[in-house]
Amino acid sequence: MGLPEHALTEDEQIVLDFHPHWTTLLKSFLLLLVVAAIAGVVIFFLPDFSLQTQVRLGIAGVAVLVALIFCLVPFLRWFTTRYVLTTQRFTLREGILSRSGRDIPLTRVNDVSFSHNLIQRMLGTGTLVVESGGERGQLVLKNIPQVERVQSELYRIIEDLSDGHYDGPRKER
Repeated sequence: MGLPEHALTEDEQIVLDFHPHWTTLLKSFLLLLVVAAIAGVVIFFLPDFSLQTQVRLGIAGVAVLVALIFCLVPFLRWFTTRYVLTTQRFTLREGILSRSGRDIPLTRVNDVSFSHNLIQRMLGTGTLVVESGGERGQLVLKNIPQVERVQSELYRIIEDLSDGHYDGPRKER
């Protein structure tokens, strides 16, 4: 979970807790396939000579190293990035070895908007923009899953807080 229970205030509840959309990993997955295919072809068609085994192991080692750097690291970055919407704030937590976070109190949010193009609509992702009345102003979050749902839930909680009551998460239809 992106926000531990002990970090919540007494009357605060988690409404949504999610990672960036899986399409964030698409480029890394395709790169993994290309690296594996190229390494496989080079190893298979390597001509016969005295150091053949060592060269094949070297090629495999380079392929594994490239896969770790360009595929595992983005996966870990995706896995450790969490967005949490509670009844009082919107939080972003990210980082593999060192962590960073940003909390936006919902009482300071001025505007919540989203955008997505045709492909993003088909994949169920988009960009969420949260504007707050603070020093850092605007928070732009890309590849948010079900961005319209997140935007409407965020806006609904803000409206409920301004009215002085929160009715709980909206039921799915």
